[in-house]
Amino acid sequence: MPAKNGTAKRGGQDAGGGTRLVIVESPAKAKTIAGYLGGGYIVESSIGHIRDLPGSASEVPAKYKGEAWAKLGVNVDHEFEPLYVVNADKKQQVAKLKKALAEADELLLATDEDREGEAIAWHLQEVLKPKVPVHRMVFNEITRDAIRAAAANPRELNLRLVDAQETRRILDRLYGYEVSPVLWKKVMPKLSAGRVQSVATRLVVERERERIAFVPAHYWDIQAEFDTGKADEPKAFKAGLISVDAKRVAQGRDFASDGTLKTRDALHLDEDAARALAERLTDRPYEVKSVERKPYTRKPYPPFRTTTLQQEASRKLGFSAKYTMSVAQKLYENGFITYMRTDSIQLSETAITAARRQAASLFGAEYVPDKPRVYASKVKNAQEAHEAIRPAGDSFRTPGETGLSGDQFRLYELIWKRTIASQMNDARGQSVSIRVTGTSTANELAEFGATGKTITFYGFLKAYVESADDPSTDRDDQERRLPNLDEGDPLTALAMEAEGHSTRPPARFTEASLVKELEDREIGRPSTYASIIGTIIDRGYVFKKGTALVPSFLAFAVVNLLEQHFGNLVDYDFTAHMEDGLDEIARGEAERVRWLTRFYFGDNGEEGLRDLTGDIGDIDAKEISSFPIKGTDILIRVGRYGPYLDREGDRVNIPEDIAPDELTAAKAEELFAQPSGDRELGVDPATGHKIIAKSGRFGPYVTEILPEPEPPAEGEKKKRTKKADAAKPRTGSLFKTMSLDTVTLDDALKLLSLPRTLGEIDGEPVTAQNGRFGPYIKRGTDSRSLGSEDELFTVTLDKAKELFAQPKQRGRGRAAAAAPLRELGKDPASDQPVVVKEGRFGPYVTDGETNASLRKGDEVESITIQRAAELLAERREKVAAGGGKKKAPARRKSPTKS
Repeated sequence: MPAKNGTAKRGGQDAGGGTRLVIVESPAKAKTIAGYLGGGYIVESSIGHIRDLPGSASEVPAKYKGEAWAKLGVNVDHEFEPLYVVNADKKQQVAKLKKALAEADELLLATDEDREGEAIAWHLQEVLKPKVPVHRMVFNEITRDAIRAAAANPRELNLRLVDAQETRRILDRLYGYEVSPVLWKKVMPKLSAGRVQSVATRLVVERERERIAFVPAHYWDIQAEFDTGKADEPKAFKAGLISVDAKRVAQGRDFASDGTLKTRDALHLDEDAARALAERLTDRPYEVKSVERKPYTRKPYPPFRTTTLQQEASRKLGFSAKYTMSVAQKLYENGFITYMRTDSIQLSETAITAARRQAASLFGAEYVPDKPRVYASKVKNAQEAHEAIRPAGDSFRTPGETGLSGDQFRLYELIWKRTIASQMNDARGQSVSIRVTGTSTANELAEFGATGKTITFYGFLKAYVESADDPSTDRDDQERRLPNLDEGDPLTALAMEAEGHSTRPPARFTEASLVKELEDREIGRPSTYASIIGTIIDRGYVFKKGTALVPSFLAFAVVNLLEQHFGNLVDYDFTAHMEDGLDEIARGEAERVRWLTRFYFGDNGEEGLRDLTGDIGDIDAKEISSFPIKGTDILIRVGRYGPYLDREGDRVNIPEDIAPDELTAAKAEELFAQPSGDRELGVDPATGHKIIAKSGRFGPYVTEILPEPEPPAEGEKKKRTKKADAAKPRTGSLFKTMSLDTVTLDDALKLLSLPRTLGEIDGEPVTAQNGRFGPYIKRGTDSRSLGSEDELFTVTLDKAKELFAQPKQRGRGRAAAAAPLRELGKDPASDQPVVVKEGRFGPYVTDGETNASLRKGDEVESITIQRAAELLAERREKVAAGGGKKKAPARRKSPTKS
């Protein structure tokens, strides 16, 4: 691997008037760019990364299989040299690119202008081994002018960026491949750990711990309504009790998370005290103690960068971070917005001019300041080579002029409004604070307060108003008008109401607030947050309840292990410092090998990752996965098949939809009090075996209790029986029309009689069976679906012959199609209508071509088209990567040329 400590050199002379091969990442991008460049150019796509570290042992080349480091894909003993292999699904595309390159006079690598894009370009150069000049073509937007300018002014590869990206990839591989096996052994198989993924999971778990430990405090105050006695509107206003005899009345902020009063000099009113005080303050004279007026100014929000776009799209549009980036990618590739993975909030001069011109045209010249606004990023190590996310071009199309529809229209409109607003004038107005005093019948001096805000000039708020994570927070354009009062003005109390309040536990993270938290703590790269959140959801560490991110009990076990035995790896400051080190490598201020050596092997007495994960004998797997419920003798345990409650050997499964903070002592007792679900139905007259109905991992079923084998006679040794030869009880899943409460012995005996033999066709036995996808008949390897479960007991051999004579139908629609549960709208990717349907294994969404099951936390009644589109996109990605069940038909191999 060549050293990367500068920039790549040009590979020869410019191509002049020859053919130039341009390679981008995506086919959609290639199609758009080809239309802008015209003749003399061939535009192809790599379809993402073409090579990576081996994903499994089977991908390791034969000559390296015996090496101790081969499973890592990184030679840790030789300067952490990575082993790259061309992805199996990209070999055909690489061959296509090589063929195109053979006919070209120059290669332009036009991947995205960020670290990952730079790395893809370098990998392309390494794999294609061009013998023609190689240049780097970069652009921030896909417009005709931008693309032609980029082609006319290429640069060289920035190998420092490549080096930094490669270091991140190696670091993440070392972390994942060394720590994940510890989780497999001590918690559960097939789990994963990651440098940012595990820290993000810890944040969500810690928030849930705070909610579990939270003790609400209850407090009361008084709300009064005063009449000014004046003709001007508003005549009346509301004010809250602030103090009594100069002692401040306690509010929610005065209580600690354990419910105790942390502000000692505050007056804590309970219900009786508040109601009595309100009674003593009724029908008393009041006057204005003070009026404080201050000018109000609100400056515009800066243009979007990646994280702020994700946050606002979540708050305003209900999009997940992953879905936001998916829609933004399409807008970028089709020339509607600039590059969407950016830390920058700067705008180019042409963009500033376009925004100011459009703001003046739409709202008037008074809404545009005399000088352009310039924004500087506060994000540490921001990649300022990019602009902020804005509409593409040197003049902006209004949303109505784009021809967009659906979610692409909505996201473009959000970006367009924010960009225009960023170059508009401040909002101006006045804030007012009024204090009112009065004396109770017991001579107590009570002081009330009210605050208001009026906006005299809306400025940028005419174009855009930012949302907040807390729905109780006032919007920036929301006014609270108070009467025009002066000090000493008399007031009459119209009402004096005692009001009770309770402190609330800290809110769970949403995708928007988790993105903000990660960025505020400087953990990871903002461009990766969407995929990180997607990963912790897909791994089962987190699920959604509405927009809230809820950690699973599995996440508690994983975080528990990592905190106790790999504390540094999930320490927030350590992870942020690691990010600083990676950025130092990108700037050429740190050396990659030395940095990785310190992390993996340790330095100056500090243990490295290898030694940390090497000795795990002292990790008690049972203790790691056990959590006591306060005030009880009950333990929450995370087992191989999921979480359960354990009390001195008595166990009960925890329902999937229970959030950790909802599993209180009372709820645990309720679960133990529920019947186990086992019902004795009677005795099978044919065998004498007891028949029971049970609730199992895959649903309710019936089974028989086999008698215990007879003990060996005295002096005889117990015979060993192979597991495969041991007698197994018959089982049968309940039909959809049956339930544990109503199933009878006759029903059970029928179920246990399956599969039922109907006879023979052409010498092969035909059976009726109940399977994973419903009832069916089978002959050899051939099968046909039945219309209902009841037909299992009524179908005849003649009917079976008719069914086998018909062509076989495939897919979920083999039986008569049931009506959809809900219609959601069009999928932005396929442009086909999406519906929710009920399947054998639960509800799923489909666009007619792709099916995706609903996940934990998804509800049929509340799932949105955005969430459905996410599930369908993830399913398509899985199928494309070979992880799904859809397979392309096998191609016949061409004869090998001699």
